[in-house]
Amino acid sequence: MSSRRNFLKSGVIGAAVTGMPSLVTRATGLMEKKVPETPFQIGMAGYSFLHFSIPESIAMMNRMDLHWVSLKDFHLPLNSSAAEAAAIISQFTAEGIQVYGVGVVYMKNQQQVEQAFQYARNAGVPLMIGVPDPELLDAAEKQVIATGIRLAIHNHGPEDPIYPGPREVYEKIRGRDPRIGLCLDIGHSMRAGQDPVQAVHAYSDRLLDMHIKDVNAIGKGDHSIETGRGIIDFKGLVQMLKQVKYSGKCSIEYEKDMRDPLPGMAESVGFFRGVITGCA
Repeated sequence: MSSRRNFLKSGVIGAAVTGMPSLVTRATGLMEKKVPETPFQIGMAGYSFLHFSIPESIAMMNRMDLHWVSLKDFHLPLNSSAAEAAAIISQFTAEGIQVYGVGVVYMKNQQQVEQAFQYARNAGVPLMIGVPDPELLDAAEKQVIATGIRLAIHNHGPEDPIYPGPREVYEKIRGRDPRIGLCLDIGHSMRAGQDPVQAVHAYSDRLLDMHIKDVNAIGKGDHSIETGRGIIDFKGLVQMLKQVKYSGKCSIEYEKDMRDPLPGMAESVGFFRGVITGCA
């Protein structure tokens, strides 16, 4: 009787396998399926990898299926020659990751302005995320015109007396070459009391890059949290980005648990992708 039951059981299973794809095949297909494309190119801000080597950073990006990154100077030193920069960047491109920009680069004098733009030229990137002191904006604009490299000025929250939010950046660059714009850090913008959704609407003509993060409070202090757990209206943000036809990168910048960031990064990336898909 036992062998009969086994025979009948194997026959039923065999018929099922013949008549439909196996569970193994379907599971393999799910595992191999790539993350769906979104209307926005989601990348990583290099500062997120402060405590990690280039190979470790690439491995984390691969696990999240991300293909764009802006590099910080701890991975791509400011004094890198063109050959040295190419060797570093090739480690990313070999893994299907495009280095689309460098920064944040700080500029406190004329020499640093010139060094910053030479740095971006050596890296061969079209965008530099930078923070020139206001009195250096004329010098920075000349470099933008001479090199064709776009300059996205980053806001740093209420602790920054010069560029706390996007409004202060915009007021200082309005009327300048259109290749000078904003890298809108939405977390720092929120902490500075400036709603990032309204900022996208108001300053869309100068919006060159974005750092995507979440915070759980307004004001000074470290309020970083996983994207989606805080107080920023991400549905409204995505809807506004679509409305203004934003074409730059949306780079996740994760600043919580920076020595063990992958779980929070992955959650943040997944949440942001989900909001974009939900707003399709």
